[in-house]
Amino acid sequence: MDSPSTRSLELLALLQSGRAWTAHDLAARLRVSARTVRRDAMRLRGMGYDVSSRPGPGALYALRPSMKIPPLLLSADEVSTIITSLLILEAWLPDDSTAATARTKLEQVLPGGLQRRAAAVALSTQVLREPPASVDWELVGTIADSVATGERLGFDYTDQHGRHSRRTVEPYRHLLRQQDWYLVAFDLDRDDWRLFRLDRMEASTISPGPHARRTFPWNSIEDWLTSDFGASDAQ
Repeated sequence: MDSPSTRSLELLALLQSGRAWTAHDLAARLRVSARTVRRDAMRLRGMGYDVSSRPGPGALYALRPSMKIPPLLLSADEVSTIITSLLILEAWLPDDSTAATARTKLEQVLPGGLQRRAAAVALSTQVLREPPASVDWELVGTIADSVATGERLGFDYTDQHGRHSRRTVEPYRHLLRQQDWYLVAFDLDRDDWRLFRLDRMEASTISPGPHARRTFPWNSIEDWLTSDFGASDAQ
């Protein structure tokens, strides 16, 4: 069964066509009852969308023509969570405008009530600066694509002793640890799981694939790190 959020998104897509719909027609398209359509329409109004209807069995539903439909539906609590997360990144990475730009774009597409919630969260939240190292968001995106598709990642790497090498890995996760960003990956040349600092990686490329996904052999990354990268487990 579709969730209310999914149904509401489908309902908005139908109303965006600009025509007026009867509850019966909407119910048939959404595969729900007319009563559910009425509840979902009320839910949209509560989120700030101007959905009009006439009372009675022949009620027609329409969206005000000038209404701009956002590409996502969020609750007030979800907006609070996202805005707070972006504020943390803004404070931690003051020289990187990505988080601030994302927050501005999000606020612009929210309906009125949620815009007020976003503004209230931004006004009432103060994040102390305990900044991690800056992060290359393009590299983060490349890693994410590689993890999602099961493809391998190649990159030039400079280790803590200044030694340079070309690495080919199967990425697993990237994480923030002690104010630095890292990649957890299986190193094909070393035949072992390794931890790479993102700011020491350059010229990253995704290798053609996909390849069979390798199972991470520990219960969690935390277990792996606290076992000295698996050394204590091997004893």
